[in-house]
Amino acid sequence: MEETILTLTAHRIWGTLAISALLAASPAWAQKAYGPGASDSEIKLGQSTPLSGPASAFGAGAGRAVVGYFEMLNAQGGINGRKINFTQLDNAYSAPKAVEQSRKLVEDVGVLAEVGTIGTVPNVAIQKYLNSKQVPQLFITAGGRRFNDPKTFPWTVPLYPDFETEGAVIAKYILQTHPDAKIGLLYQNDDFGKDYVRGLRAGLGVKAAQIIAEASYELSDPTIDSQIVQLKAAGVDTLIEQSSAKATAQTIRKVHELNWNPLHVIGGSAASVETVLKPAGLEASKGLVTTQFLKQPGDPAWANDEEIKAYKEFLNKYAPSANPDDYSVLVAYMNVNGVTLALKKCGDQLTRENLVRQATSLHGERLPLMLPGISINTKPDDYTPFKTLRIAVFDGTSWTLSGDPLSAQ
Repeated sequence: MEETILTLTAHRIWGTLAISALLAASPAWAQKAYGPGASDSEIKLGQSTPLSGPASAFGAGAGRAVVGYFEMLNAQGGINGRKINFTQLDNAYSAPKAVEQSRKLVEDVGVLAEVGTIGTVPNVAIQKYLNSKQVPQLFITAGGRRFNDPKTFPWTVPLYPDFETEGAVIAKYILQTHPDAKIGLLYQNDDFGKDYVRGLRAGLGVKAAQIIAEASYELSDPTIDSQIVQLKAAGVDTLIEQSSAKATAQTIRKVHELNWNPLHVIGGSAASVETVLKPAGLEASKGLVTTQFLKQPGDPAWANDEEIKAYKEFLNKYAPSANPDDYSVLVAYMNVNGVTLALKKCGDQLTRENLVRQATSLHGERLPLMLPGISINTKPDDYTPFKTLRIAVFDGTSWTLSGDPLSAQ
């Protein structure tokens, strides 16, 4: 199933952000303005996602949730009275395929924006093309620092905590609670891991000298057991890792098997109770530390939370095949709520330029499922959406928030 079509539309626009500012100050701003893909009745949006290929396990579930969300939205009357015409294409998590599908969305379908595309590989591939066409690459799900570059890529707007920020927040936590830590690092050998380590080192400052051992792994590696043995042998008492869900589960199990008891910090994207900690073993997971910005549906701590209930009810009706505990589905749900917010703020000025302007002028906005104390703040010269994160500790059953929100700055 290469394509999934919904309902939404827009038209065409842009010259420069300066023009938008002039329009905002003029009487003409009160009139309707449409860019490509927008009209009185609909808004066209598009997305490519890995419905097949090596990343289809998370792409298919998240993709179905996005389609279902716009179906729900249209059933409720759309956005500002306009239905969403949504086109979803399969990029197979392939760079060439992602570019091909973006071209189709822009040149054949005529979307107002490409929204919520998942993963570093596809987003890096399409970034140059979409910016050259002045088409919003809106609220992408990728944590690379390269996606916050307003000068070079003004049309690329992230909506995910970047990995440098996450690493810097963990550094602040370590400095506050374990200032004499003997730190060992395990990270995936790509931007996902390296950006996190860069933020961690920067946050530690002179204390980065306390990193006494490092080990990396390739995403294709079948196991990371040897790296864990190496880090334990180095005398590490604080293990910090930025790994995939599979590798994180392996690490938790191996640390437990070795009767090793370091302070163990895992990445926020691999902290799902249902899909990572339970397979690894809840007893083995006890004492884990992570960063969080969203409530976890499978965590008993949020069992009676109204937003979690609404999220599960939505999936049950509009995307029953999607697993509510799948982290990519959870993030996709937040993402489409963010797209809706930006489009609502556009009002009748549905141009590509104004959409980017609204998305990069958010101040203290909160989306469903965000943790207490977490909000989105973007500026025209700094697209970083999350400046603070929460620290959480796993008690063997659920994650418990610890302390106040921590800023990476």
